[in-house]
Amino acid sequence: MQASAKAPPQERRPFIARWDLDKTYLRTDFDTVRDLLRTAIERPDQKRTVPGAAALLRELGRAGVETHILSGSPEQLRGRIEEKLRLHGVRYASLTLKPNLQNILRLRFRALRGQLGYKLPSLLLRRCELRAQRDERGRILQEVLLGDDAEADAFVYSLYADVVSGAVGRDELAEILRRGRAYDDTVADALRWASYIEQALGAHEAPVVERVLIHLDRQSSPAEFRIYGPRVVPFYNYLQATLVLFEDGRLPAASVLRVAADLVVVHNFERSALARSFLDLHRRGHVSVAKIDALDEALADRLARGRPAAASELVAMLEALKPLRQLGPTPAAPAEHEVDYLALVEHHDPRRSKRRR
Repeated sequence: MQASAKAPPQERRPFIARWDLDKTYLRTDFDTVRDLLRTAIERPDQKRTVPGAAALLRELGRAGVETHILSGSPEQLRGRIEEKLRLHGVRYASLTLKPNLQNILRLRFRALRGQLGYKLPSLLLRRCELRAQRDERGRILQEVLLGDDAEADAFVYSLYADVVSGAVGRDELAEILRRGRAYDDTVADALRWASYIEQALGAHEAPVVERVLIHLDRQSSPAEFRIYGPRVVPFYNYLQATLVLFEDGRLPAASVLRVAADLVVVHNFERSALARSFLDLHRRGHVSVAKIDALDEALADRLARGRPAAASELVAMLEALKPLRQLGPTPAAPAEHEVDYLALVEHHDPRRSKRRR
């Protein structure tokens, strides 16, 4: 493998990542009181993380992406969560946690488990709080949202994307929130934040939310998420999430290699699983074979500078992918897709739906 001439670096566009924590970064459980108590007393070094999540968070920081964390974890865990993020070298711009104690004191018991009435207004508020809605060249500050399949993230994130794009109007949003059992003041807050964003953005040519990535913690079928359109990409591991961001031009090829190496060295990923991760995404139409050459060049560059971690596994991955270069067109950009949120809102939370059955 010989190093080839490097392509000119792509312009780095300002970008925002919004992360859930539970089952997306931390392996947390809040289904029972025992789960909650165990999580509350765990030391930061005892908290388990999803393999590859910290590596991707570090790569986003390395690429200059502004990361905002929005979690359903209770506010009382802030100190432990902040310490865990520090241990992993994760940089972030904000950390929003759920005010469960305040909800209990106000007798707002539906809010303890509800996600729609918590996450949607929080997302809208955080968007309002940005220093600017556009960069210095007047381009929309776009976002990627990362969540999981354990709760309502695909529904909430898609709804947020369509609210800030103008596809979901004020009256429809109010009805969706009411059917989702949000409190009246929560509905009013969401409508207010949405109106501020609409005024700040005006007409815009690009979507605010470029991509929604959903970690399949419960091993749900990716087919279950087709109702949300191609903007939503379910993924099984963080190499896949990194590959999608690489496909979208948000991360360089070197980030893919570093996340893959982290999965092998730290989390004992098998070398065959690396290539299968790409193959699965390609089969579902989320990554193109055109990117394989860039990965090959990045690996050649790393090998020329010394033997990197997991070198043999990375070489094996690229060798397995090279025959694919003759296959398939480049995936199309996510197209507009109309989602019937009013029809979906009754069953938008998998955990709540499971308890009702």
